Amino acid sequence: MNIIFIHQNFPGQYKNIAAFLSASPNNQVLAIGDRKNIHTQDPRLQYGLYGTPSPVHNDIHPWLAPLANHTQRGIAAARVLRTIKTKGFKPDLIFGHLGWGDCMFVKDEFPDVPFIGFLEFFYNAQGADCNFDPEFPSSSELSHNLRLKNATQLVSLPLMDSAISPTHWQAKQYPHFIREQINIIHEGINTTIIKPAEQPVSLQILSKGLQLTQDNEIVTFVNRNMEPYRGFHTFMRALPDFLQQRPNAHVLIVGGDNVSYGTPPKNAKTWREALLNEVGNQIDSSRVHFLGKIPYADYLKILQLSTVHVYLTYPFVLSWSMLEAMSAGCFVIGSNTGPVTEVIQDGINGWLTDFFDSQTLAKKMAHAIEYRRELQPLRQAARQTIIEKYDLHTRCLPQYIELINKTIKK
Repeated sequence: MNIIFIHQNFPGQYKNIAAFLSASPNNQVLAIGDRKNIHTQDPRLQYGLYGTPSPVHNDIHPWLAPLANHTQRGIAAARVLRTIKTKGFKPDLIFGHLGWGDCMFVKDEFPDVPFIGFLEFFYNAQGADCNFDPEFPSSSELSHNLRLKNATQLVSLPLMDSAISPTHWQAKQYPHFIREQINIIHEGINTTIIKPAEQPVSLQILSKGLQLTQDNEIVTFVNRNMEPYRGFHTFMRALPDFLQQRPNAHVLIVGGDNVSYGTPPKNAKTWREALLNEVGNQIDSSRVHFLGKIPYADYLKILQLSTVHVYLTYPFVLSWSMLEAMSAGCFVIGSNTGPVTEVIQDGINGWLTDFFDSQTLAKKMAHAIEYRRELQPLRQAARQTIIEKYDLHTRCLPQYIELINKTIKK
């Protein structure tokens, strides 16, 4: 079978399914994406890369600039599709992420080829990230702007023969007319690799001459970047009270200083700097460790060391890190927001907490450490949740294969 994946930052959400399909000698897999964003290439795949389209500088309304840039990206991807078509490559199936415009013209090049779209997030003025955080209110015109932010996806939605969204909550953000096409299939968690430690684990923090083991009290907080969308401000404000309640505890913070979502701070270079300016003099810096972006093996080790893992998010896209923490057997305190509540049941496989309440979060972190042994069943239940609902090999890949077969037969 000939299969095309389209993603400007390939592999993105297609990491697992693309690797699985390309492992079969009966499949020929082609990845189309932005040359700037694809730094490593899987030798089992073919690649069709386009150059990053130049930003639009014409005198247009700023709300239209993203759509114009996405259109350029769609044209660039279409040129790649046209080139492979002239070389005789005929796909049996095309996967594509609808968010950045790459798929806007896919059916113009291959009108008869089934297309499965990936639906990650549809913007809404109410009920999701917009105006969720009163500390960072949105402008009154944002709802107008959001309609245009959805324009790229709205152009591409009619092209789909089937659709995938990773959680029910994310799927429900999309318009009613498309929801029946959406299949809830997560990218999958490899629970055979991401699991509780079978041997003693330790971590050295050389800059502080410190070695931490599973005997230490360790709170972990992981995100791609430290920013309000992922609750970094609430977490940092919880630390003074928490560190006072647990004088021997250490805090491991993993993530970069860029902005993935939302906007940069106004009075500091990074959100880490902004929050340290606010609460830094109230915390013991010898016990709070900013580890930056780290190798994946070290990240897994940190999850295995964790006594309590905190995951906070606006109502937005669910991070893989929360599910990976649960798979590693972490005790997770998650925010009482969608789609976290789709996975964590309070008191059953973790705890939920109010996103904004830093004082309650501090108490819950301290309480979870105090009663860590009594909470062991919840750790086990967290891992079991991932095995039963999100396991890569027994749940998610079979769901993908079922959808592929169903879509091709339409």
